[in-house]
Amino acid sequence: MTAMEKITYRPARDELAYTFGGRMPVAHLRSGDVLEVSTEDCFGGLVRGPADLPSQVCRMPYLNPVSGPFFVEDAEPGDTLAIHLASITPARDWGVSSTFPHFGALTSTSHTATLQPPLEERVWVYDIDQQAGRMRFQATETDHTVELPLDPMIGTIGVAPGGFEARSTIVPDTHGGNLDTPQLRAGTTLYLGVNVHGAMLALGDGHARQGEGEACGVGIEIATTTTLTVEVIKGVPTAWPRLETDQAILSIGCARPLEDAYRIAHHDMVGWAGSLTGLETLDAYQLVSQVGRAPIGNVCDPNYTVLAAVDKPLLPTPEPAYGGVHARLRQLAARLR
Repeated sequence: MTAMEKITYRPARDELAYTFGGRMPVAHLRSGDVLEVSTEDCFGGLVRGPADLPSQVCRMPYLNPVSGPFFVEDAEPGDTLAIHLASITPARDWGVSSTFPHFGALTSTSHTATLQPPLEERVWVYDIDQQAGRMRFQATETDHTVELPLDPMIGTIGVAPGGFEARSTIVPDTHGGNLDTPQLRAGTTLYLGVNVHGAMLALGDGHARQGEGEACGVGIEIATTTTLTVEVIKGVPTAWPRLETDQAILSIGCARPLEDAYRIAHHDMVGWAGSLTGLETLDAYQLVSQVGRAPIGNVCDPNYTVLAAVDKPLLPTPEPAYGGVHARLRQLAARLR
């Protein structure tokens, strides 16, 4: 990697993007560079209290903005871009969540049409205490409260799709996008296949925390200051998004119906585990079947997100994934701290 440079980017409101692809880059990165980027919440900061109903203060399609895209030098189709999330810090001392009419897992939608009335639109505000690492859930109809651990994540991160496509930031797919998995927290490395010259990385949609599945369709939405590092892995393609932590490797599938997202993730994991260990396909399939986990990212976006996760110690003598890039970028992030 070349010598590290730190790039800081804070977009103005009219510089936010709502697609992956179809945008000019806002800055250039090289392998080993550090990017500190400000991101806005999925509502663009317009929902700030119970009276700010998203249907009234937000306007489609201007939801789920991302910061970027960032042109990554030397990234070409057929390469893989590794992005290590070094830190994700809430930019405000509050976050918001909501229910929407015709949106979420437990209501009728355009794809699951029923005659029952839509859910009531309602907003919840969460007070965030960063020093204590906590936030407070406050029921809207009673006095019930509970303290929740702060667990910041990035909901939407991806690169430009191939074939001159521009994809809405609400959609997760092979390019990444609105993956909405809590696994995208600080300390995680994301691997994305490069589809266009420069990769065109963009991110946003921070959550203070989110349950597996994001059942109501909305996490605890926050603006963030996110610091990340990147490395281009030349000549190594990655068909579907992958994650690596100190403890595990994870494959991501995005599709509808949910079982297809599950199949994509586990098909990729069987192949990945086999390539890292030398296991024959059915042996790898058997091992993944017995030690794997399947956390759900979301069940409300245009594509659903399912992960296949395997703890590294349960793989027989694995090779380091992608030549050990996660460890290299983690060390770089540690130097930043």
